[in-house]
Order: sequence, then structure tokens, then C-alpha cells
Amino acid sequence: MTTANQPSQESILQDSLAASSIERLVPQVFAVYPFSTESFTQGLEFDDNGSLLVGTGQWGQSRIYRADLASHEITEQAELADEFFGEGITTTHSGNSIWQLTWQAGEAIQRDPQTLQEIGRAQYDGEGWGICAREGELLVSDGSNTITKRDPETFEPLIGRELRVTAGGVPVGKINELECVGDSVYANIFLSDEIIRFSADTGEVDAVIDASELDNNAAPDPNHVLNGIAFHEKSSHFFLAGKRWPDLYEVEFVPVAQNPHQ
Repeated sequence: MTTANQPSQESILQDSLAASSIERLVPQVFAVYPFSTESFTQGLEFDDNGSLLVGTGQWGQSRIYRADLASHEITEQAELADEFFGEGITTTHSGNSIWQLTWQAGEAIQRDPQTLQEIGRAQYDGEGWGICAREGELLVSDGSNTITKRDPETFEPLIGRELRVTAGGVPVGKINELECVGDSVYANIFLSDEIIRFSADTGEVDAVIDASELDNNAAPDPNHVLNGIAFHEKSSHFFLAGKRWPDLYEVEFVPVAQNPHQ
């Protein structure tokens, strides 16, 4: 995590939007599903069967669980030891395992994709924030504008394949939860209602999504912010969550002018 006292990314992104051809998008809501107010959401994605996978944080409360989309009834879960603050999760492209990051412990936990039980660990330097998977690689954020690419089986860094995320040439930091979709990566910006889309090959931002119109119905707390992006392949819709939000939003990202609610 970071503190709210760091330089705001909002002015950087707004300046970049004004000076470049970065696309401006908003979420168009199709449906709202129940979500758990106990979940300090750090990672979100769908498994191959269409069930929701959720990774949560906070000391002594971190876990990973699988839930039914419609009811949010939990079918499997695994808790982290109290010394771990859970962060992002992802299933490898091969489907052989799930990786779950920890914030400051420098340990990634490898899990069985069916039972969610631990099957291995790997060490890494620095902090762990967000993670997503592409064929042959994992993309991992650490709260800066750097994305480290790692081997999906060993978690070792792939030499020479580090990304620097920029918008119009300006570094974009505080990159949090990640979702890989094709050649693009969608990322939450910590303490912001904005999501960026950047190239998984170059790191260049090509779209900024303003999600400020989504209702944040969580209990008042500066940490209860938008966090969690999952792509549903069958519908091609995105699902957005927040930390301790009671609602999960099914959306499509559309240009501002196309959203009838704007």
C-alpha cells in the first residue's frame, strides 16, 4: 500500500488526456450483484467454470475464496496466516495454479486451482500489489509505475521484460489490481476512481476509465475504494468491486458520449 500523501495521479492523467489521443471511457452498468462487506478486495477474477475468485487483504483477515456470482455464496476458501497481508490473485494461463501475492512479506503463495490450498511458495523483492496472467508470463505491480514480468511456473522475473507504465510519456504510479485481457492490461489506481488500460508489451496507456459514477455503498472509510477488475470471457463484460463494497458491478467500458447515464 501507499499513503494518500503521495503526488496525485489524477492531474497527471488529466494532463495526459488533454495532450494526447488517450481514450476516455466510462462503465455502463448492466447488472449489480451482492458482494461481501467483509472482503477488503485485493484481487478479483473468474475461474474456468464462471465462479468468482476473490483475494482479500488486512492483517489477520486475508484469504482467497470462490463464490457463486448470483448469490456470493462461498464454496471454497483458504485463509492466510496472520503475518500475511493478502494482495492480488491470478490463475495462470495454463490453469495449473493460482498465485496470490502478499504486500510486504516478499512471498507469493501458489495454490491448487480447485481446492485453493497452498501447493508452493516463491520469494520476491519489494512489495506485491496486483497480478494478472498472459500466455507464458505473469505481470506484477508493486505500487509504482513498474510492471515486473515473471515466469508463471517458478515466479522468477523474466529478464529484460520489465515495463514502465506511462501516459503521454509521463509515468503513472500507484498501479494496484491488474486484469490481463488479450494484449491489454486494466489497472486500478490506488485511492482513485480511475482505471487505466495499457499495452502489455509497451506499458503505454491508451485509455482511462472514469468509474466515479459507480455507487460506493461501503461504510465511510478513506480505504474503502474501488479495487478489483475481472473480465468475463463469455459475456465480454467486466466486473468491478471495491474494498468492503456490498455491490459487484457488471459493466461494459464505453466512450463517454455513448453512456446514456452521463
